[in-house]
Amino acid sequence: MIEDLDKMILFYIGPFPINATIFFTWIVMFVLCLISIFVTRNLKDTQKVSRLQIVLEMIVLGIRKQIYEVSQDNPAKYLPVIGTFFLFIGMSNLLTIIPGFRAPTASLTTTIAFASCVFLAMPYYGIRNAGVIGYLKKYIDPTPFMLPMNILSDFSSMFSLSFRLYGNVLSGAVIGSVMIMLAPFLLPLPMQILGLLTGTIQAYIFALLSIVYISAVSPAEPYVFTDLE
Repeated sequence: MIEDLDKMILFYIGPFPINATIFFTWIVMFVLCLISIFVTRNLKDTQKVSRLQIVLEMIVLGIRKQIYEVSQDNPAKYLPVIGTFFLFIGMSNLLTIIPGFRAPTASLTTTIAFASCVFLAMPYYGIRNAGVIGYLKKYIDPTPFMLPMNILSDFSSMFSLSFRLYGNVLSGAVIGSVMIMLAPFLLPLPMQILGLLTGTIQAYIFALLSIVYISAVSPAEPYVFTDLE
C-alpha cells in the first residue's frame, strides 16, 4: 500500500511535527552533502588528478553541455539550479534501494516546491538576461493579444512540472509494489533496477524542462561554449 508521505508523522521537534516527506528530504540532503565533501576534498588543478576527480569533471561537463545545448547561453549561470534539481531527484530515487526509504519526490508538496523554484527562476533569469523591459516583452509576443495566454502558460508550466514528476514517481512506486506482491521472490531485483533507471530518466526530464522554461528569454548576445571551461 502506498501511503501519503505528508500524513506520516514520524516524530516531533518541540511542537513541530516532522512527517516522512521532511525526514526523507533531510536524508537526501545529508547524503548529498557528505558526497560533495568527500569528492571535493582533494581536488587539484594540475595535470595529475585522481580518477574520482576525472569522473566528477565528466559529470559536471556533461551537465554543462546539456544546459548549453538547450539554452544556448552560459551554462555556469544555470548550473547551480539545474544541477541541484538533477542530483536531488536522482539521489532520491537511488536511495529507494534501501528498505524503508521512500523518495520525497513521491510527495506532491516536494514537486510543487521544486516547480515553484522554477517559476520564480523564470523572471529572475529573464530579467538578468534581457532586463525588465526585454523580459516583459515576451508576454506580448507575437502580439499583445497573447498577453493572457502567455501569463497562463507560465502558471501551467509550473503545474505541469510538479504533477508530471509526482505522477511518474508515484506510479512507479505503485507498479513496483503491485509486481512485488504478485511475485515477491522473482521481481524485487529487476524492479529495483527498473526503478533506478526510470528515476534517473525523471531527474533528467525535470532538469531539461526546467532549463527550457528558465532560459526562455535569452541574452541578446550569443554565447560560445567550449570544453575548456
